[in-house]
Amino acid sequence: MPISTSEPKDPDTLRGGLLARAKEAGFDDIGIARADARADLPERLRNWLALGRHGEMGWMEETAARRADPLTLWPDAKSVVMLAMNYGPDSDPLEALEQRGRAAISVYAQNRDYHDLVKKRLKQVARWLAEESGAEVKVFVDTAPVMEKPFAEAAGLGWQGKHTNLVSRKLGSWFFLGAIFTTLDLEADEAHDDHCGECRRCLDICPTKAFPAPYELDARRCISYLTIEHKGHIAREFRKPMGNRIYGCDDCLAVCPWNKFAARAREDAFHAREDLQAPLLAELVRLDDAGFRAFFSGSPIKRIGRDRFVRNVLIATGNSGEAALAGEARALLDDGSPLVRAMAVWALGELAPDDARRRAGAALEREEDEDVRAEWRYCAR
Repeated sequence: MPISTSEPKDPDTLRGGLLARAKEAGFDDIGIARADARADLPERLRNWLALGRHGEMGWMEETAARRADPLTLWPDAKSVVMLAMNYGPDSDPLEALEQRGRAAISVYAQNRDYHDLVKKRLKQVARWLAEESGAEVKVFVDTAPVMEKPFAEAAGLGWQGKHTNLVSRKLGSWFFLGAIFTTLDLEADEAHDDHCGECRRCLDICPTKAFPAPYELDARRCISYLTIEHKGHIAREFRKPMGNRIYGCDDCLAVCPWNKFAARAREDAFHAREDLQAPLLAELVRLDDAGFRAFFSGSPIKRIGRDRFVRNVLIATGNSGEAALAGEARALLDDGSPLVRAMAVWALGELAPDDARRRAGAALEREEDEDVRAEWRYCAR
């Protein structure tokens, strides 16, 4: 961003103006950390990657040096301004898990893609800071190689709970993070203490046991990772625990007791679309590529593509216990995607096992994809 030629203001004046501009832009909290505040991150990230807990997210390994150290990403950075924007729901997201014929979608994905809105607002605040101070600034929202949660902790916005997500005494669990890196040397806020205490609700509720220990996450077992980042077939051991979760999982966030301080999002763009509040599985599973793109236009869900999405929906279909949905699985047994065909076989086997066994022999003769064949063999056992 351009550097102002106006006379720079003193740090206290800048800080007060920064807080005001952040509030005007729709942010609910703000804190400042030094760019070198988390010297522990490179080793922590190396250890996590060495255990393979990032799964297929190879980009995390490729950008590890920049991700763990802001000064590697931008050597001139002196301060990191962390901002939080509330996206709190107006109802308990766990209620959707009881509606087995409907889909549970993570709260953050029930409307517009947050990246665009948060980045636009970040740029407003950063532009003001650059113009007022003469400093250089760069903004980052989620997709960049920045470890937002540890720096938000260092900036006093909250603490990383036992589920590794940030928890705020002001906002609970439901907020997005954005970062402004700047060459300006701002006074840092005090880092937040951990207030999890003896509580382990987030660990105990995890359907797939994705936490090897408190404060540790194995992404390979996390439903959010499996439904969003994982591109291949989802292992059988995770399918039943997934229930009707088709995009993300909010369980560990939703049970946090600090949500007593959470509030409904102020931004209309974060309020759930009516058609994404527990939509019918029967309608979602029928989406072809064009229908999928149209239905999820502007949604973060669009980025996983139709095939992965229908894979997830078919797992939820198989878990629904509704025999009437077996016809939806049958209709996809000859789908063009092996990913979809395999889960259609599994879903049929769960809802109509006798029918699946009858079909298995002929299906094995014509099916060429080995993963799909493995599902048919499982049905025929």
